[in-house]
Amino acid sequence: MKFKKFFGVLLNIFFWAFVAGIASLAVLILIYGNDLPDYKKLATYAPPVATRLYASDGSLLQEYAEERRVFIDYADMPPMLVNAFIAAEDQNFWTHPGIDVQGIVRALANNALRAMGRDATLSGASTITQQVAKNFFLTSERTISRKIKEAILALRLERSFSKQHILTLYMNQIFLGARAYGVGSAALMYFNKPVSELTLAECAFLASLPKAPNNRTRAVERRNYVLRRMVEEGYVSQSEASAAAAEELNINSGFTAQMEADFQYFAEDVRRQLLGTLGRETLYNQGLYIKTTIVPELQRAAAAALKKELDAYNTGRDEKLQGAIIAMNPHTGRIVAMTGGRSFGESSFNRATQAYRQIGSTIKPFVYLAALERGYTPQTMILDAPIVGWREDDTLWKPENYDKKFLGDVPLRLSLETSRNVPTVRLVEQIGVKNAIEVAQRFGVYPPDMKNINLSMALGSGETTLEKLVLGYSAFINGGRVIKPKLVDYIEDRYGRLINGTPTEIVEWSSELLPPTVVSDTEPLSDPQSLYQMVSILQGAVERGTGKQARVPGHTIAGKTGTSNDIKDVWFIGFSKNLIAGVYLGFDTPRPLGRGAGSHMAARVFSDFMRVALADAKNQPLSVPDGMTFMRVNRRSGAAATADPDGMIIQEVFKPGQSPNPAPHKTSAKSNAVVGGVF
Repeated sequence: MKFKKFFGVLLNIFFWAFVAGIASLAVLILIYGNDLPDYKKLATYAPPVATRLYASDGSLLQEYAEERRVFIDYADMPPMLVNAFIAAEDQNFWTHPGIDVQGIVRALANNALRAMGRDATLSGASTITQQVAKNFFLTSERTISRKIKEAILALRLERSFSKQHILTLYMNQIFLGARAYGVGSAALMYFNKPVSELTLAECAFLASLPKAPNNRTRAVERRNYVLRRMVEEGYVSQSEASAAAAEELNINSGFTAQMEADFQYFAEDVRRQLLGTLGRETLYNQGLYIKTTIVPELQRAAAAALKKELDAYNTGRDEKLQGAIIAMNPHTGRIVAMTGGRSFGESSFNRATQAYRQIGSTIKPFVYLAALERGYTPQTMILDAPIVGWREDDTLWKPENYDKKFLGDVPLRLSLETSRNVPTVRLVEQIGVKNAIEVAQRFGVYPPDMKNINLSMALGSGETTLEKLVLGYSAFINGGRVIKPKLVDYIEDRYGRLINGTPTEIVEWSSELLPPTVVSDTEPLSDPQSLYQMVSILQGAVERGTGKQARVPGHTIAGKTGTSNDIKDVWFIGFSKNLIAGVYLGFDTPRPLGRGAGSHMAARVFSDFMRVALADAKNQPLSVPDGMTFMRVNRRSGAAATADPDGMIIQEVFKPGQSPNPAPHKTSAKSNAVVGGVF
């Protein structure tokens, strides 16, 4: 009877304890459960994901991210990696309802034993589900109220989502050190490989990180602890764990998709552009796939060509010469190579797109085009003789040629090919300063609202960027079309959808850089026949004028040198049929480059680059518009070769109604060799 009575009392105690527990739980839920965050939004989990920048060949250039994360779906997670985290963090994950009563009892017992000085591991009782609740919705403060909220949220998560979905949330959100969030990013950061290629030892290491993500001093010890837990839970055999424990832990110092130095100026221009159009949140957190226009082999060739020339000049000097090179397709504006200086690490200032400098004689093709548009021929004679007392406003001019010589009457072509200043001044006087400058404005080299237009600007004292010059020269070869520089081919969001107005159809380009058909609804900047005459003259400048250093054996090249006053800035802009490149060299604080320096340095950089860029391409002659007539003429007199056969004979191109010059008088000065300026 006593036993029955005792047993009845015990049952009453357990009953009322259970009732009190349920009541307490109900009270806690009533108090803490009403103002909890909306956990249901986790059904469509879309975490911040790193945006990736790719070259035109699909190679990874750069990542942009505030939280470095690569999303991995549960179906793509190796079971070995999942088991490692469960063994290390929550051994009863597959069976508990969100909170682990066994774990709580075990943790209380271990912590009590440790407090009494016994050998026991200090442990917590948070489940993976509770960690998801905390990481997404709560703070890390150690308070009773936070733990209660965490438990309530965990129970609700378990009722709403599958275990697999909860694991997906956990393993993509958790911080694992080295700026890595989630297992996908951590696998890249620590081992430079995707999760599918992780070894057992590497899986165990990643599973050891949640407890101390930034502590590397006990990395091997903590990895081996996870391996022991995996054996205890039956996930791996003892022999497998022992083999993994013996494996050397080769941890990267921090893989961050390190970009080659050669690509940094280009990538930074892309970043600045997209930051302005997309905004920081989209660029850094939305996991965009950005396909750029850069061609890796051409980018490396451009950087190498520029470095070679700069290093040759800078040897033994305190202040270092800077420079830039930019290459693009003249039909579409797709930039295939860009380098903005000696070293991005030293200076991120991009001298290809940001530096405004005096452009010297690279302005002359636009001035001479103004004459061709007005009926001048490439063989129209211009006087190359001293000018005395030339006055413009309050400025008294005494123009000189670089070689300090005067040649008398010279053809327009010869004057431009050899970059003579005095005939250019006389040409500007004939057509008018504003008309000469207007062409440069029309082609985007100078701004349309430019003030204080004067003669010096027609000779290159005006400032612009290398990019604007290259775009302006592109119109010579593309039929006079206005193009914009293009850094990005298209952008996809994390789901593969094209965004930001990118095209729905991507055109594949051939290895010979052949462009797709260009459709434009704008009027050409100039007539095709005048444009071709200018292209022909620029071809002559490379073949026999100031641009000889820019030659590329086996390929048709046209271009123009440029040198500002006192040789403070040197330039070369040149092109083949489907590729244009511009080079600039100068000090950041303008000063003369010194004796022996000149535009031939920039032309050399151009040639070194183009030799690589065109190495596997067939030569493509520059396109000739309908109605043009070719005739052999004397280069010095502009007369037909039959009338003046002495000296250099060249092929000249004429518009309908145009013809060679009359035969010169026998007393006319003749020269078989002309020394021009290197402006």
